[in-house]
Amino acid sequence: MNIWQWLWKKIILDGELESLEGGDQVVRYHRLWRRSVLMLSTFCLLPLFIMTAANYYQYRQAMHQQMIQPIYRQTSNMKRSLAFLLEERRFALNFLVRERSFQELTDQKKLGETLKHLTQTFGGFVDLGLIDSKGHQISYAGPYDLMGKNYAEQDWFHELVLRGALVSDMFKGYRNFPHFVIAVKCDDHSESFFVLRATVDMDILHQRIRALSLPPSSDAFLINRDGVFQTPSRFYGNVMEQCPFEIPPLSESTEIIEDAFLDDHPYILAYSYIQQSPFIFIAISDPSELQKNWFALRRELLVFLIISIIIILTLIIATSTYLVSRIRDADQKRNHLFHEMEYTNKMASIGRLASGVAHEINNPLAIIYEKTGLLKDLLSMDNDFPHKDRIIRFADSITSSVERCRTITHRMLGFAKHMDIQMESVDLTLLIQEVLGFLEKEAHYRKVTISIKTSDDCPMIQSDRGQLQQVFLNIINNAFAAVVDGGRIDIELKSVDQSNVSITIIDNGSGIPKEYLTHIFEPFFTTKKNYGTGLGLSITYGIVAKLGGRITVDSIVGEGTTFTVTLPVMKTIIG
Repeated sequence: MNIWQWLWKKIILDGELESLEGGDQVVRYHRLWRRSVLMLSTFCLLPLFIMTAANYYQYRQAMHQQMIQPIYRQTSNMKRSLAFLLEERRFALNFLVRERSFQELTDQKKLGETLKHLTQTFGGFVDLGLIDSKGHQISYAGPYDLMGKNYAEQDWFHELVLRGALVSDMFKGYRNFPHFVIAVKCDDHSESFFVLRATVDMDILHQRIRALSLPPSSDAFLINRDGVFQTPSRFYGNVMEQCPFEIPPLSESTEIIEDAFLDDHPYILAYSYIQQSPFIFIAISDPSELQKNWFALRRELLVFLIISIIIILTLIIATSTYLVSRIRDADQKRNHLFHEMEYTNKMASIGRLASGVAHEINNPLAIIYEKTGLLKDLLSMDNDFPHKDRIIRFADSITSSVERCRTITHRMLGFAKHMDIQMESVDLTLLIQEVLGFLEKEAHYRKVTISIKTSDDCPMIQSDRGQLQQVFLNIINNAFAAVVDGGRIDIELKSVDQSNVSITIIDNGSGIPKEYLTHIFEPFFTTKKNYGTGLGLSITYGIVAKLGGRITVDSIVGEGTTFTVTLPVMKTIIG
């Protein structure tokens, strides 16, 4: 016995099929099941193997991009962030020299207020000073004693005179600790100029860089174009120290150096020159950390492949088992259906025969009805006929029975043919009162209070009276089933607009759970487990839709249910 036969016997047969089918049938189902498993395994597992191999190759090729893209994106974003930070403060100084006069800027008190406003608005400003064309600081606001200092011999002053605006790199200056300045030049009308200079706290740069979510083995910092650290590094040096890396070549965009080495240790270096500043942002990553992700991914791919094979084979066997079992069941049901078809044809013939019999019965019934009437007429002409009153009573009984037989045969004929919908003017208030007449006894017995409220502007509508009776009878019957004895049902009729009217049926019954509300109009869905068919509201929904209207429901468990039927005043029947 091979594996297929063993699986078939254990899963499918289990000693059951032999008792139901002949030997040839068992072999046929067995062959079908085996071919199904083989074909599905081939069609499902072969693409899985191809996909896994392709993914392995693509992941391996894509790992390079996965190593580069995060650091490239962080570097580019940091470049834009730092450039905006510096540009924002430079624009603020440009605004001041154009808005404030030279006399206002030389006022120590006003300059102090300006510094305070700058610090509150932008942050990071340490002090603010006004320097004349000879380099003398003629006005100063800040924590240091720099009034009267001369900057004519400092490099940043000469560069500012040439460029008109400047962001310096880190230097110690008169403070004797690292800082950098932002300065702007303003020409006055006496062919001289003055300089508005602000010292910026270096921590504002360091905080931006620290905000990066860097792995423990990565580093990020600023250097100037001479290779001097402008912010501290995790591993390679502090501010104003020389960077051990070579200064990367000038580039306007973010660049990546993948084959960089320091002390024979490989690393990936991303850098970007900050526009209109001497700063270069550098981010360093250890590629060995990223390789760990690749090894983990490769292991996950292998585990995924093995688990997928197990799951697919299990599903294939289960699916094949299910399908072959369904085929076996379908074959069995087919035989039963043939017998049911014979029975159905027989019942259809009986139905046609009954319809014919009902039609034929109507003729003798008509004769009996006429002869009975003639007999009563003859009796009425002879006053001396013995037992006249008794015979007339017998004739009336015959007439009543004939009327009953005619009603029954007409109903049978009505069921046997399609009844077309007839449009007519319908007074909804009267129609609902007619419907409530069917339930009057039950309402009286159960002491259910029913109220009908009709607005003055509620018009008559053009619709099918019989269909509407069925709609409201179904809904009100449901309301009766929902309320307890002594409950209440309110019916409100009003005009929605010139084209539509609404009928709202409100009960204070048990309500419908929220999870059932989306299913109550589905065929055969019912909460009346003992006696409900689940067709009432489904038929109601179809009738309302066919009449061109819509039906909605709102319910709260324990408080009651509200059905709202909206109908057109004038509408052509749908379908």
